[in-house]
Amino acid sequence: MTFSLDQFRLDGKVAIVTGAGGRGNSIGRAYALGLAAAGAAVVVADINKDGAVSVANEIIQAGGHAAGVQTDITDRASVEAMVAAAEKQFGGVDILVNNAALMVEIVATPAIQHTTDQWNRAFAVNVTGALHCAQAVAPLMARRGGGKIINQVSGGAYPPSTVYGITKIALVGLTTTLARELGSQKINVNAIAPGNTMSDAGALLTPDSSPFVKALEASIAMRMRGQPDELVGPLLLLCSPAGDWMTGQVLHVDGGWIIRP
Repeated sequence: MTFSLDQFRLDGKVAIVTGAGGRGNSIGRAYALGLAAAGAAVVVADINKDGAVSVANEIIQAGGHAAGVQTDITDRASVEAMVAAAEKQFGGVDILVNNAALMVEIVATPAIQHTTDQWNRAFAVNVTGALHCAQAVAPLMARRGGGKIINQVSGGAYPPSTVYGITKIALVGLTTTLARELGSQKINVNAIAPGNTMSDAGALLTPDSSPFVKALEASIAMRMRGQPDELVGPLLLLCSPAGDWMTGQVLHVDGGWIIRP
């Protein structure tokens, strides 16, 4: 097969992006807009209904196809309703981006101080929620001849030093496990591990005065910080036919923060 840039197109595909309607300059919003620009119809899912509808409207106003859906990924019935809405409006699901997560809410509290309820909540959103979504879409993807699942992990999982990082390395494990289990159904499962991204949440957590920023400056290979839009290219690779031969992988998009052989 001869390579063509058309292999990055997503015309006729249906994507779900969770956590895509939250804080204004968010990675989820950048993902939803990027997938729509590549031709996909996008279900913008978020626990914040107004945010989900707002991002969906951005896509529609730009000439794309989208729907905003309020979804609690910790609630299996809510996830099933999200997938049913995608199927009803757009005919099925080809792409799932498991982007929704707790970060600001959990990253600052040392693990030793987490209550059991706090610990369970972190895993319910950051790991179990992704599993709920994958379980709900996999049968639809299989019926359509395959699909793509992309999990949002983090450079902060290598190695984990917070409960947030612990949940993200667990999500790496879910990624590799599902890649094995779903490969025979032509469902690719990969992950993106962003570095210090200047989303609204990232800017809140790591201001210029943060000790983390100073340490990162001293160790990173290239540029310390990136913008949400800089994650869209890697996402399109993993979502499109251009990435059909990739599964079970983690793409580090971080300026050379985490360098692995």
